Amino acid sequence: MGKYDYKNEKDLLLAHKFLMKNLLDNAGTYRNSNVGVGGKDGVTHVAPPQYLVPQLMGEIFQWLESTDEHLLIASCVFHYEFEFIHPFNDGNGRIGRLWQTVILTSLKDFFAYMPIESIVRKNQAKYYHALEASGSVGESTPFIEFMLEIIIKSLKDYIKESKKSDQKSDQKSDQKVLALIAKNRDVTIRDICIQLKMSESGIKKILKKLKDENRLQRVGSLKAGHWEIVDEI
Repeated sequence: MGKYDYKNEKDLLLAHKFLMKNLLDNAGTYRNSNVGVGGKDGVTHVAPPQYLVPQLMGEIFQWLESTDEHLLIASCVFHYEFEFIHPFNDGNGRIGRLWQTVILTSLKDFFAYMPIESIVRKNQAKYYHALEASGSVGESTPFIEFMLEIIIKSLKDYIKESKKSDQKSDQKSDQKVLALIAKNRDVTIRDICIQLKMSESGIKKILKKLKDENRLQRVGSLKAGHWEIVDEI
């Protein structure tokens, strides 16, 4: 995904070819027939005629190239317009969601780890309702509002999980340092760095944290003294 240029129409066609090559004979090319999009109540959207697809796709990529809109907004607009055009015989939903992720990843790398596909999967019914709502009013605003809301929620969940992961990682590092000190209370900071393959600044940060939490003490000078684990005093 990192190789795709979100402003390059040819890259989108390559993505569709890669994703759908074992499912469609014409993967990587725009549809050559007219289509309607069905829902539980029948056909909910009649896509533009097939002869207009290349022109419409060219226009939306030109807009993507020139727009001053923030990429959060632009990615949502593109996603909606892409689904409205429905340029392929199959795989439109997947490619539309993939391309919004490609756009957002160009804004911030971490979007690659929280792809739109995963976000939508948790909110699938609301996603299709937002598409239909935008189609009914003839503009992308309802869809943009929906996507921004679930992106914000997903970002908050991502941050929360990242903090939990960082805390677990910090706890593991704390325990590794304490384990080395328990084996040899005269161990030097340099020795700890070498054995744990960590930077000196990283080890000093852990040692300060352990001392601030009253879990570790330094007895004597830095050169001639030794470490003592508070729980063992």
